[in-house]
Amino acid sequence: MEALKSMFVKPDPQAQVRKCNALIRSNIRKLDRDIAQAKAAETKSKNLIVAADRRGQRNPAQQKQAQKEVRDFARELVHARRTSARLLTAKAQLNSVQMQVNEAFALRKIEGSIRASVGVMKDVNTLVRLPELAVTMRDLNVELMKAGIIEEMAGELLPEPDLVEEDEEAEGEVDKVLGEILKDRMEKTGALPSVPLPAAKEQQQAQLEEEDEEDTEAMMDQMRNRLEALRS
Repeated sequence: MEALKSMFVKPDPQAQVRKCNALIRSNIRKLDRDIAQAKAAETKSKNLIVAADRRGQRNPAQQKQAQKEVRDFARELVHARRTSARLLTAKAQLNSVQMQVNEAFALRKIEGSIRASVGVMKDVNTLVRLPELAVTMRDLNVELMKAGIIEEMAGELLPEPDLVEEDEEAEGEVDKVLGEILKDRMEKTGALPSVPLPAAKEQQQAQLEEEDEEDTEAMMDQMRNRLEALRS
């Protein structure tokens, strides 16, 4: 009966805007919780970096392991900061969606009709792909399509975001983070904690050094031979 009724009776605009706003507020609360968790992860990672660094300084036998842990915790901190920044951006986009949705319904009262908003479509298209909001954003997507604020193909407006690029500058960010947190120690030692090279890399490095030495010796032999030839 309800399905038949919905086919012939237009949805109440006030009910629509209330439902859209309720879904948006629900998503904002979810983002606030996730942002708080990301901030807590940042603080925890900072404390673990400082603790591991101090342990390495106190106990030389544990220095290698401590240095590795310092960089591992720094990577976790970089990840937490990126997550926090992404969620804050998502919250700003969601607030923008809410403003534009309310404006669209306000114009509907005045003009008697509603127009699809490209801005809302782009923001929804981005937000619906966030793992943290995937389920509830799909519900909002459906309600906004019913209201005519976005079109049915909103999900295909933008290409899938490329998340692989995030890892490309990770090591540079790790060094930056360690420089920020271990600033006092850096001023004393002038160096950041480094990760011990794996055995394969150490072997490769030693091999390159041997090859350089061999090349140098060969050049010296050639120079001696030339000198002897000139003398004779």
